[in-house]
Amino acid sequence: MHGGYGPLDESEFAIRVEDLTVAYRDKPVLWDIDLRVPPGVLMAIVGPNGAGKTTLIKAILGLVDHAAGHIYIHGRPYEEQRRIIGYVPQRGSVDWDFPTTVLDVVLMGRYGALGWIKRPSRKDRQIALDALEKVGMRQFSGRQISQLSGGQQQRVFLARALVQDASVYFMDEPFQGVDATTERAIITLLRDLRANGRTVVVVHHDLQTVREYFDWVTLINVRRIASGPVSDVFTDDNLRLAYGGRVSFLQRAESSGRS
Repeated sequence: MHGGYGPLDESEFAIRVEDLTVAYRDKPVLWDIDLRVPPGVLMAIVGPNGAGKTTLIKAILGLVDHAAGHIYIHGRPYEEQRRIIGYVPQRGSVDWDFPTTVLDVVLMGRYGALGWIKRPSRKDRQIALDALEKVGMRQFSGRQISQLSGGQQQRVFLARALVQDASVYFMDEPFQGVDATTERAIITLLRDLRANGRTVVVVHHDLQTVREYFDWVTLINVRRIASGPVSDVFTDDNLRLAYGGRVSFLQRAESSGRS
């Protein structure tokens, strides 16, 4: 965990972003972003709608072009580190009508280790089934993904990321549209990954759970507002800078306690 570190050398950060700018049709979506994320943290990316949260992780993953900047994963360019990265996209961005089973979706996460030609082995199938067990979905392994609820689909995507056995995970709103039971299962899983030294980056929209769920936070609104330990960075002043003063609901929620 980050708490035991002294100052880190540049190559020791799990994620290092320098001067990142992304523009759509000449309009900046992210502007001159610098980011340093130490290994072994569970980090939320927080900001208002349109702030560039999803664009930030897509730019890091090479899924959108950037106009300027450099991105390093454990000290090396992203292109050299693909195999140590897991990604859970927004559920709404996926074609859930594609005719495939739950087990096949999870096995897709093994292709980085297998290569596209080699067929999954019995060991790969067992790894996939074990991941489904962890997310409470093993009994659905033969089910078509289109037949699942939203929360079940999200669990399957988490299992697919788990079988990659990555060092760094990026997850785009994994809690969106899931029930309370699934949300608890997901946060337990993310904490387990952190406990095993993995770095987990989550685009997150529920300000009321940031302190409870995460130990590191990055606040953005096109520019980076602040990034660091939740106890240092998740302050009223930084929230006002990110949200333009519309954060009084958060203070009321915190003072009354979460149910």
